[in-house]
Amino acid sequence: MKIAVVGGGSTYTPELIDGFARLAPFVSEIVLLDPAADRLSTVGAFAQRILRAHGSRTTLRWTADVDDALAGAATVVIQLRVGGQQARISDETFPLACDCVGQETTGAGGFAKALRTVPMVLDIARRADPGAWIVNFTNPVGIVTRALLDDGHRAAGLCNVAIGFQRRWAAQLGVDPAALTLDHVGLNHLTWERAAYVDGVDRLPALLESALDEIAGNVQIPPALVRSLGSVPSYYLRYFYCHDEVVAEERGRPTRGQRVAEIEQELLRLYRDPALDTKPELLGQRGGAFYSEAAVGLIASLQHDDGGVHAVNVRNRGFLPFLADDAVIETTCTVGARGAEPVAAAPLRPEQAGLVAGVSAYEELAVEAAVKGGRDRVYRALLAHPLVARHAKAERLTDDLLAANRDHLAWLR
Repeated sequence: MKIAVVGGGSTYTPELIDGFARLAPFVSEIVLLDPAADRLSTVGAFAQRILRAHGSRTTLRWTADVDDALAGAATVVIQLRVGGQQARISDETFPLACDCVGQETTGAGGFAKALRTVPMVLDIARRADPGAWIVNFTNPVGIVTRALLDDGHRAAGLCNVAIGFQRRWAAQLGVDPAALTLDHVGLNHLTWERAAYVDGVDRLPALLESALDEIAGNVQIPPALVRSLGSVPSYYLRYFYCHDEVVAEERGRPTRGQRVAEIEQELLRLYRDPALDTKPELLGQRGGAFYSEAAVGLIASLQHDDGGVHAVNVRNRGFLPFLADDAVIETTCTVGARGAEPVAAAPLRPEQAGLVAGVSAYEELAVEAAVKGGRDRVYRALLAHPLVARHAKAERLTDDLLAANRDHLAWLR
């Protein structure tokens, strides 16, 4: 089976290749696609050494030719970043002028990333083989996945939040990760872990009782709030629950994008060492823990129809009854050759449902703006976002967003 990795020059790629080398003997060929020739050759050569070190028989090559990379690929993994880290740094800074959080996946910054990303992802997906699965890891995952599904592609969105909780809690409970199943539900980067089942028994209440401060610290949410919720929110809910505190923290300090840019330069230096054939420790600071395991597991289920359980971004289709059927949600699913099917779950609590409904409405408008363009569409999406939701802020953020992204939005040129 051939896999194409779009954004193959990413410093994340060795993590993905290590996972394929260890866990995916069914993959016969991997092609890395990226227009950045220097990065691509550095990452590609290192990825080949990783495969050899694991004794993998998978062949790997790299190219800047989109059609060559996609031809015959059964799965297309998308992990691109339009505008690189400089665009991310912009996303993390311009909203602060309006006292709004600067973040690359939510709020005005996340919307800017979606506007840059969706057109390019759709162009790539339209050039893939009609039967290929598009596995999207590109943020904002929910919006990009919805755009892919709206465009008629076989697509599934993937995030590493759920697998991170699964691995940490399995270690705390002393069980194999495969034995622990999460009740994971919401939207991408807006999810809650409501249960952690081992042999049919929910172990989350006991975890919250014995390790509340540690769990709350990991997601940077006050312990009292976690206790009140009775569930564990993803780290990204901090941008909603603790918005003003986050804005105060972000002012006057380097952005995460600036730190990641520094890490990437050092990683590329390490990758150029011809003796290096294992992931360097520094890669763990880049983010994306368990990225490869999540990706390989989902691809295996899609291709082998094994009914595996994964947290996936899929169409709602009545799962959350207060959302439209064509909304995209993130929840625990069983996965086979026909795609992902949500596992039955209890309704969301009202305070969760209200937040999900508001963000889902924004995501619908965000996809429309990314596909069709237009200042008014950008403004309406920002006005709908719960982290903006005020006319004056939406007006200024619209102007600032468009000014910062003029070079990346074709409809502005």
